[in-house]
Amino acid sequence: MPTKRKTKPVAKDRQTDIDASLGTLIATSGGPSTLEATPEDAQLVSATVLHALAVQKFGTGDMVSRVSYNENKQYEYGSANALTPVAGTMVASTEDVVSASTASEIESNEKIGDGVANIGVSPVSATLDRARSDAGGQVLTTNMGLSISDNQSSLKAGLRGPTLLEDFILREKITHFDHERIPERIVHARGSGAHGYFECFEPLNEITMAAPLAAAGKRTPVFVRFSTVAGERGSADTVRDVRGFAVKFYTESGNWDIVGNNMPVFFIQDAMKFPDLVHAVKPEPHHGMPQAASAHDTFWDFVSLMPESTHMLLWTMSDRAIPRSYSTMQGFGVHTFRLVNETGESVFCKFHWNPKAGTHSLVWDEAVKINGADPDFHRRDLWESIESGNFPEWELGVQIFTEAQADSFDFDVLDATKLVPEEMVPVLPIGRMVLNRNPDNFFAETEQVAFGTANVIPGIDFSNDPLLAGRHHSYLDTQLSRLGGPNFHEIPINSPVAKVHNNQRDGIHRQAIPRGRVAYDPNSLGGGCPFQAGLYGYASFPAPTHEDKLRGKPEKFADHFSQATLFWNSQNRTERSHIVAAFRFELSKVQTQPIRERVVSMLANVAKELAEKVAEGLGFPVPPAMPRLVEPKPSELAQSAALSLTARPGDGSVAGLRVAVIVNEGSDAAVVRKVYDELIRRNAAPRILSTQLGAISGARDNDTPMHVEVSFEIAPSVLWDACVVTGTSPRQPEVRNDGGLTDFLSDQYRHCKPIVVLGDYDILVDAKVAANLPGGAPDPGVAIMKTLDIDALCEL
Repeated sequence: MPTKRKTKPVAKDRQTDIDASLGTLIATSGGPSTLEATPEDAQLVSATVLHALAVQKFGTGDMVSRVSYNENKQYEYGSANALTPVAGTMVASTEDVVSASTASEIESNEKIGDGVANIGVSPVSATLDRARSDAGGQVLTTNMGLSISDNQSSLKAGLRGPTLLEDFILREKITHFDHERIPERIVHARGSGAHGYFECFEPLNEITMAAPLAAAGKRTPVFVRFSTVAGERGSADTVRDVRGFAVKFYTESGNWDIVGNNMPVFFIQDAMKFPDLVHAVKPEPHHGMPQAASAHDTFWDFVSLMPESTHMLLWTMSDRAIPRSYSTMQGFGVHTFRLVNETGESVFCKFHWNPKAGTHSLVWDEAVKINGADPDFHRRDLWESIESGNFPEWELGVQIFTEAQADSFDFDVLDATKLVPEEMVPVLPIGRMVLNRNPDNFFAETEQVAFGTANVIPGIDFSNDPLLAGRHHSYLDTQLSRLGGPNFHEIPINSPVAKVHNNQRDGIHRQAIPRGRVAYDPNSLGGGCPFQAGLYGYASFPAPTHEDKLRGKPEKFADHFSQATLFWNSQNRTERSHIVAAFRFELSKVQTQPIRERVVSMLANVAKELAEKVAEGLGFPVPPAMPRLVEPKPSELAQSAALSLTARPGDGSVAGLRVAVIVNEGSDAAVVRKVYDELIRRNAAPRILSTQLGAISGARDNDTPMHVEVSFEIAPSVLWDACVVTGTSPRQPEVRNDGGLTDFLSDQYRHCKPIVVLGDYDILVDAKVAANLPGGAPDPGVAIMKTLDIDALCEL
């Protein structure tokens, strides 16, 4: 028998009217005789419901009578009213049941809950705890809750007979399995994510009313997803590609997404060209190759006909396109945004995420070998870093400038192929982001998370960037397809912590159960609720518009090469050599010679040295430079130090580094333990590495056996940031000739990773590792220690 709840007590001066309504309802429903003919409990339930219905009827009439006309209608007209929106009219009811869908909501059971809803509560805005499940100690069931007696065999007509169609348990299991996957993202399909928080340094109330920036020390929950752009969901992590860097802030004002990349610029200037770009960089349609790579004809054909892509090509061919890890990767908002304060004043801004660990990349040879050894390298690093308590951290900075300043620049800040050099507008640190919680389930969180550039909160607004405008539509439209319809915002990872109340109803996969009969605005039957927020709600910045409607681009968009030249000039000699090698590799894969020549003609407008070295590697002379649309203006800024990776080394600590501690029978077990423990104490990630797994005896007879965690076969040099060789055994001189060890050390040296040898230098000679640089000076990345100096080891 369900439990009963009484309706909320009502004021005595209304009781007479309610009793009159109750009498009418009893009469029209059969009268008292009907109640007398039922069992006592049923009579009580019916009488209680009738009383609630009377309260609802009277309360609704009373509430609606207080709305004689739409008082807010007058505020819909005129520019003054548009700039100062008023809050909606709200009429409160003194009884909860007035706004109910049904007076019978007072009844309760194990499914519908305890009766009357929590007025004003949005169930989809609760924490993720509401959606977590755990089968510990529980019996196996179907999706309908039916206990399953046997999950090993299907139902058959005899042990060797046919499987029966009536096996609904089999059909449910197979059907769900067949539909487990959803369409992958068109771009950014390959990704990895984590939870964390953003912490504000100092309040920015003078320039923005954005909730996360309202108070020093304020922490806002975030979910971050990193991704490659071109590859499909099963592609490798360390390909040459742009990386997505998307951050979802769960604020009390709603969800705010900064959906950016690890590069501050992009290939195109207008969203109209985005489908063309993606079609060009994706595998060629006639044979579906290459996967997760841009080294093919269609991509280079497209970009060589779109000279505005030149700047982004320099970034993509640089080491920025193959980051060492997600935690050593910068992030950028790419576009120019607005910050708006409470008085409606606005400034432009650009967002920068700078990793605490510094910005570091892989060389191409490393990336190729990592793809073979561990295609999940970046995903694994992020997961293991968080699991081990070495939480990745970034500093959020903003470049802030006025519209007057923007107008004075030689470039247009609405052009996504341009950046604002830090020498012109410094980056102001405003907070830090820490990722400290891995997802419970990759699909439910990382795969289903839905970002959107249009997800903003009061204090954040847009510029007129034409690429940004198209992204607003694209993200929403994609979610409708990927996540099954318009209710993807109710998936737990996407739902905000802010309350959600609106008149949107129904649709596939609806999770919330709206209470009441009102789904329109304005209304009086719902007391005017939910009502518009007025000045407390989001209002777009009233940027003036005064031009003709037309298709085209501003004249400043036409300078396609100046910032590409700035980027090239800002790279050191090594970085330039890597850019040249990348262009040579990519264009060598292109099968159509005129496309190669066209690309080099673009590069001739960037730098003579770049064009000559690329052309030399491709075996043809530098063609005439591609015609410029505008001649570049003289610039006072010849270089920008911030554009070189060498400007962002991080704090130089060993925290987060994967260190191989190489052991053999010549190793001193006590020294190995001391190195291992000290690296852990300093938040590094050491592993004991040798030729094979198992226990190895140390150099001394009384040494405690050393337990090898990984072998050279599964953990080659490219998976490590540094190594410590703890000795070679005089009893086993063949250790020095072991191919796994010498190859390991040779790659460590070639990839410029720190090598520390505790003891015999001969092993480095065998691996062709020189302790000195060509000029004779000691190599700062190679150290031979006869006696362990743990501080020197950790500072190398």
